[in-house]
Amino acid sequence: MYTVSSSPHIKSNDSVQGIMRDVIIALIPATFAGIYFFGMQAFLVTLVSVLSCIVAEALWQNFTHRKITIGDLSAVVTGLLLAFNLPAAVPLWLPAIGGFFAIIIVKQFFGGIGQNIMNPALAARAFLLASWPVHMTNWTVDGVASATPLALLKSGSDALPSLMNVFVGNIGGCIGDTSVLALLIGGAYLLYRKIISLHTPVAFIGSVFILTLILGRDGLMTGNALYEICTGGLVLGAFFMATDYSTSPMTKKGQVIFGIGCGVLTTVIRLYGGYPEGVSYAILIMSLFVPFIDKFTAPRIFGEVK
Repeated sequence: MYTVSSSPHIKSNDSVQGIMRDVIIALIPATFAGIYFFGMQAFLVTLVSVLSCIVAEALWQNFTHRKITIGDLSAVVTGLLLAFNLPAAVPLWLPAIGGFFAIIIVKQFFGGIGQNIMNPALAARAFLLASWPVHMTNWTVDGVASATPLALLKSGSDALPSLMNVFVGNIGGCIGDTSVLALLIGGAYLLYRKIISLHTPVAFIGSVFILTLILGRDGLMTGNALYEICTGGLVLGAFFMATDYSTSPMTKKGQVIFGIGCGVLTTVIRLYGGYPEGVSYAILIMSLFVPFIDKFTAPRIFGEVK
C-alpha cells in the first residue's frame, strides 16, 4: 500500500538544536581566545549576553502564550555572537539591553527563529553602536587604552601590530573577532560538519582581498590586502554571520552573489566611509536583498511550461 503525504519526502536527521550545538562548539575556540586576551571582563560580558538572550526569549514566549523554545539553543548562539561584537570594557547592562533587543525586537517580533529578516546579533550591535557609541568604541583593557588595527589603518598610522599578533588575536578589538586563528578553527569545524559551505565565506573574504589590494588606502595597488582580511570582524562575519540560514540565500549561486555584495560594501565603508569597520552593516544591508537574490537564482522547475 502506498502512503500519500505532503513534501518534503526526503528528510534529514538534522535538528535546530543539533545545528546550534555545532555552532556553539565552533565558537568555543574564539570564546576562550577572547577571555585569554581580554580577561575576566570578557567572560562576564559573554555570560550576561547569553543569559539575557535566554531570559528574553523565555519571558516573551511565556508572555505571548507560545511554546518556550530556549532548548533549541538558538538564543545561546545569538548571545555568543552579540558578545563577540562587543568590546570587553562595556558596562554589563549594555549586553543585557542588547540581548533583549536582539531576541524580542529582531527575532520574536518577526515570528521567531527562521523568520527574522536580519541577523539578531548584528542588528543589536548596530542598535547599541548608534545608542551608546562611546561605550561601543572603548577598547580599554585592564585600564590600558588601545586602538584597533582598522582604526590605525583609517588614521594612516604606521604603528600597526604585526601580522602574527593580528592573526593570533593579541590586539585591541571586540571580544570575539580578534583571533583569526580561533575563528578559522571554528569555521573549519562548521565546514567539516557541513553546517555551512564555502561559497559565502570565500566570496566575502576573497572580494575584500581583491578590492582592498586594487583600490588601496593610498591609491591604486597600495593596499595591504592580507592585513585587511585579518583585521576587524571579517572572518567572524564571513563564517558565522553571513552564513546564517534565516538571512542568507538558499542557492549556491545566490550565496556567491551575497558574499561578493558583502565584500564590496565592507570595502567601500572601510576605505571611504566614516567608520573604520563595515562588516556588520554590509551583512545587514545585503540581508535585505536576500529575497530578490533567491528569486533570480532559483533553479528552473522541472516540467515548467514556458
